[in-house]
Amino acid sequence: MRQVLGSATAIGLLAALGACGGGGGGGSGSSTPTPIVLSVPGAPTITTATAGNALAAIAFSAPASNGGATITGYTVTCAATGQAAKTGTAAASPISVTGLSNGTSYSCSVTATNSAGTGAASAAVSVTPAAGGATGGYSTATILCPYSINTAVTVGNGNLFTSTASWTCSGSTRSLTGNGIPNHSTGVFPGAGNPNTIAPQSVSGSMTLSPSVGTTTKTLGGPGGSSVYALNSVKFDPGMAGTCPGTMTAASDCNLANGTDVWRIEALGQTTFNFGVDANNAHVQPSGAYHYHGMPEGLLRNAGVSDTNRMMLLVGWASDGFPVYARYCYSSAMDAASALKVCTGSYVKDTVADTGRPAVSLVPFGAFASDWNYVAGVGDLDECNGRVGVTPEFPAGIYYYMATDTYPFFSRCLKGN
Repeated sequence: MRQVLGSATAIGLLAALGACGGGGGGGSGSSTPTPIVLSVPGAPTITTATAGNALAAIAFSAPASNGGATITGYTVTCAATGQAAKTGTAAASPISVTGLSNGTSYSCSVTATNSAGTGAASAAVSVTPAAGGATGGYSTATILCPYSINTAVTVGNGNLFTSTASWTCSGSTRSLTGNGIPNHSTGVFPGAGNPNTIAPQSVSGSMTLSPSVGTTTKTLGGPGGSSVYALNSVKFDPGMAGTCPGTMTAASDCNLANGTDVWRIEALGQTTFNFGVDANNAHVQPSGAYHYHGMPEGLLRNAGVSDTNRMMLLVGWASDGFPVYARYCYSSAMDAASALKVCTGSYVKDTVADTGRPAVSLVPFGAFASDWNYVAGVGDLDECNGRVGVTPEFPAGIYYYMATDTYPFFSRCLKGN
């Protein structure tokens, strides 16, 4: 398909050229203008095709020629014998085509479109969706492995350290070594609410490269060594050791360091107790370990992520092998072309006090972990602050965890086997 600019447009272009040119006069020196011709784009090239649960994720490179006009979109078409073709559209690679039948082989191709029309299709590739594609036996081996950090940083109360982290993959395992020093600025430690000084740690961890979702959950930080580390080797540790007794006359009756009472205090989302949490939603343990309780704002700042520059940012890995993202997720979990939104947890704060709870007049709702209850569908995420969806690194979809601005702020459990 070809598009030729009309005579009026061509004359207008000549007039503009004449106004800027040198010399005038008609006569034998004049010539007929050459029309500006646009054509449809060339064929893109498919680079990878990944099968997911009832979907195919197609990654591709742009065509060698855009036909003289900006490419406005791409369309992936997947067809199977005896079925109506399914399509997915987006402005860039990758594109996921959903609604496919698991176990059926599809032939998928991609086309590019500009103002002149749609060009030829790429060479087709074969993809067979499978039910376990997004949650069982999924490989993460090609993502951020190896990955390392070695950054000089001033943290705490003006202490100069080097933040180090090294992620490597061998066989079926992803491994981490690091010193637990963040690669971004921190609050002042020791400081109000936190008397501890940041110090290097000996951090190590390992996880499978083929994670799968199990039928039970594991408590983060509980038996089995369930843990989550940011890419900079700083640990996510949302739980607190502070507790309050059921019978109390003032907030000072609570033990903020090593409490043994049943009413466990939250670090974030309350103003009754001060744990010295900084702008990165982090503070320091007596051992000197700096750790996140929620949104790792410094990691987002380092990546240039903001509400005017939204992106799904992979910030770490859980010990069950699943990735961790922060704040933004796709509004439609399985559609990478959908708008990015602020992801929300699915917990609701109590309005009626639990039996034996300290008086709300002394400790308002939201200060205790037991003040919050999971209600499926209230937010975007499950009870472990995660969900199955597509991400920039996993265009076919995977189970992933989120750091959120709403309770629980970070996962309190892990779902992997």
